[in-house]
Amino acid sequence: MQSIVPAPDALIGQRFDVAVAKMMGESRTRARDYIDTQQVRLVARSYDRATILQAGDLVEFDIAPVQEQQEPVAQDMAIVFEDDDIVVVDKPVGVAAHASVGWTGPTVLGSLLDRGVHITEYGAPGRQGIVSRLDVGTSGLMLVCKSELAYKEMRRQFSEHEVKKTYHALVQGNLEQDHATIDAPIGRDSARDFRFTITPAGKEAITHWDVLERFGEATLVAVGLETGRTHQIRVHMSSIGHPLVGDPMYGANPQLGQRLGLNRQWLHAMRLEFRHPRTKVWTTVDSTYPPDLSHALAVIRA
Repeated sequence: MQSIVPAPDALIGQRFDVAVAKMMGESRTRARDYIDTQQVRLVARSYDRATILQAGDLVEFDIAPVQEQQEPVAQDMAIVFEDDDIVVVDKPVGVAAHASVGWTGPTVLGSLLDRGVHITEYGAPGRQGIVSRLDVGTSGLMLVCKSELAYKEMRRQFSEHEVKKTYHALVQGNLEQDHATIDAPIGRDSARDFRFTITPAGKEAITHWDVLERFGEATLVAVGLETGRTHQIRVHMSSIGHPLVGDPMYGANPQLGQRLGLNRQWLHAMRLEFRHPRTKVWTTVDSTYPPDLSHALAVIRA
């Protein structure tokens, strides 16, 4: 599969092999193999593994296809907005944004392509059209780009934090304040690589929250993100002693989650607000709670 991608701003100044690994979600060893076999190249200038990425660089991917089993499809994934430039889906829990090493379940991208939805070729192989994503265990709204114009503009809007993303989360305990901001950098946990944590060496992360409803043992909040770090809401809320209900990885009481019938963290991407890439009209797309989260709320209210 062949595609050309502008070097991401966040990777400017990094080694070519390190950047390729991050862009593809692969190991550095695999990235070096792609570079050595010229399946990943820099356009219009000489390079090797250690070449430092510069602003304006174009990275060309020409990855040889690998025969794999057919990816399962998320039949229940609703499309809530679509035109010639973008498509916004209501991603169910258990669906990944795109294919990755070790993941054998359905993906947003694969499910859209299976339905015949045209997606731009812009983006790394297997991630075409993807400008932001949700964790497998998080449900809600996710935007995918259908046109080249949309990919470039929405990538810019997300990177410059112009898109307004609102989540609803059920957090453990009774929050003292009605609204507050958490400003704390997030990076990988050195002890457990699959987890993230607050660390001075991490990347800037800013989370705003407002209380919607109180239940004593838990609080429903609306969360706005200025940044989009991996596990940001889960890490930040856990850091103030209020992990998401159903999220034992970050300190939640598993008995409470079990009592509410949860098999994942109570977190849903409720609203996306952005300027349409072509018309420039401010656009708002809303979601509703999926059945498992609605059930958990009904139980705790009762």
